[in-house]
Amino acid sequence: MQVTCLRENLSRGLANISRAVAARATLPVTQNVLLEGDNGQLKLTATNTEISISTWIGAQIEGGGSVTVPARMLNDFVNSLPGQTVQIGFQTDPVGVEITCDKFAATINGIAAEEFPPIPVVEGGASVTIPADAFRGALERVVFAAATDDSRPVLTGVKVELAGDEFTLAAADGFRLAVESGKLGASVSEEVGVIVPAKTLAEVERLLGDGSSSVELTLDASGRSAKFRLETSEVVTSLVQGTFPDYEKLMPTSHGTKATIDLSGMVQATRAASIFARDGSGIIRVIVNPGSDGEAGSVKIISRAEEVGSNENELDASVEG
Repeated sequence: MQVTCLRENLSRGLANISRAVAARATLPVTQNVLLEGDNGQLKLTATNTEISISTWIGAQIEGGGSVTVPARMLNDFVNSLPGQTVQIGFQTDPVGVEITCDKFAATINGIAAEEFPPIPVVEGGASVTIPADAFRGALERVVFAAATDDSRPVLTGVKVELAGDEFTLAAADGFRLAVESGKLGASVSEEVGVIVPAKTLAEVERLLGDGSSSVELTLDASGRSAKFRLETSEVVTSLVQGTFPDYEKLMPTSHGTKATIDLSGMVQATRAASIFARDGSGIIRVIVNPGSDGEAGSVKIISRAEEVGSNENELDASVEG
């Protein structure tokens, strides 16, 4: 098979699938990228057997075939090329590819596509469409709260719930809890709840920068895998098995003090305080002052690093209680 494509598109496609390439693998082929023609486009796929990412780029394709080659080497070489158009020729003896761009040329040995792990077929379960902007925003504000260590595997995932015409994302690590809901493209007939690895959703958030208008989420009938279909990419992932904590019981139902603060000011003050906190105890103190004699309330954001200095930022706030 002979492929001709823009170097920029190939570079972007390789970047899209890069996070699914196995860093250290007992199965060498999982450090490769699978290249194959698909309906007049070049399809690139990488998998570490837990998450698989495929992306499609525009290309002129002659003939048929598929091959896997080391993803890192291919990516590094493509990014070093000077021209705009890349030609890729698939070879069978030995297995690999021949790449040319202007007067640059290289051959990269590979592994037969038949040895590449099959990507699970996800079907039979719920399937919904979610507006891309709403989903990406929710991911940005929730995924960070998931645990990063494996002491409690269930907390390394994000609970994804579908009910009526809404989706809800929830993540917690024992110290933080983040929950956000948004609208689905259409209502679901029955409620569904699964735990998706936070690392997978971080990749979905990153890939949503491709200009997708919506995300199609499909679950398999067994509840063990899920697929996220975007405009030019697809992510297939194993689901986390276990019982997610009842986060609704952790949400406060009442409060003694409530402060309303300008968001941009709060972000700026917290960023400034974090500079000192990271060199100190890692703690940022928040002091709420309700005000008196008709004066407006305030919130102080304070941090300290014993050997460096301290920081105190005050924001106007509307305080109740």
